[in-house]
Amino acid sequence: MQHPVGSPLPPPHQPGHGPALGWSPAAHHPDSPQGPAPVPPQAPGHPMAPRHAPAHPAPGPAPHQPAPAPGPHHPGPAPAPETTGHVSLPPGGPVAVPSVPPATAAAPDPTTTTLAVLLIGPAGAGKTSVAKYWADHRRVPTAHISLDDVREWVRSGFADPQTGWNEHSEAQYRLARRTCGFSARNFLANGISCILDDAVFPDRPVVGLGGWKRHVGPGLLPVVLLPGLDIVLERNAERSGNRRLTDEEVARIHGRMAGWYGSGLPIIDNSQLDIPETAHLLDEVLSRSIASPPTW
Repeated sequence: MQHPVGSPLPPPHQPGHGPALGWSPAAHHPDSPQGPAPVPPQAPGHPMAPRHAPAHPAPGPAPHQPAPAPGPHHPGPAPAPETTGHVSLPPGGPVAVPSVPPATAAAPDPTTTTLAVLLIGPAGAGKTSVAKYWADHRRVPTAHISLDDVREWVRSGFADPQTGWNEHSEAQYRLARRTCGFSARNFLANGISCILDDAVFPDRPVVGLGGWKRHVGPGLLPVVLLPGLDIVLERNAERSGNRRLTDEEVARIHGRMAGWYGSGLPIIDNSQLDIPETAHLLDEVLSRSIASPPTW
């Protein structure tokens, strides 16, 4: 009688020794992951039927139990720890007025002081170029925030003030100014100075300093860049896209900016100064503003 293919016969039963305990079919087939299939039971009298049925059958290998699926009673394995932890950031609050040094103390060094600066000026005054250079060359971390850049975050539906100042352009301006203020407060709260630039008009309360003080804080230090009309016309001619204005518009804006004279704010005439020289003069002006904050 042949046995089923692939099923080896168990070792012969030895009288008086009982069944062969501990015999594993896998030992005869080491390459089989689960061992050979067991021999099917045979009817009594069959040539392969055992002569004496064992009272206690030999224990076989324990069946493989699949791992329980993760759930409320069987949580999955603990996740591996993250390589970067959670960094807590201080919340941004209103920027306070810089502390005034005692009369006997040396003039404060604005290059190593955490400051919030607002650079004001007409189109073509060099606000953005000076602000970037000043921020790039400080000895402490400093961020540059341009209101024009933030306004242009709006792509579809951008309300360009050049097409007319209306409720939509004013709303987007207010939103951009508030966004700049929130950013500045968060930077300052985390030890990073800020310089913001905007064309703030002295005769327009809606586009005035009150909003900047409200959104940044009373510690904001405003400085006006006001070169001559011929300079801003020349610089405006080098611009492109919606940043370039007509000569008439540039002249009108420049004339309105002249209202800052007599306001008490520090004014820098950078008509004959290059960008590094203007940035150096800005540090001198800020040093005086820290010692004696302007009233605005």
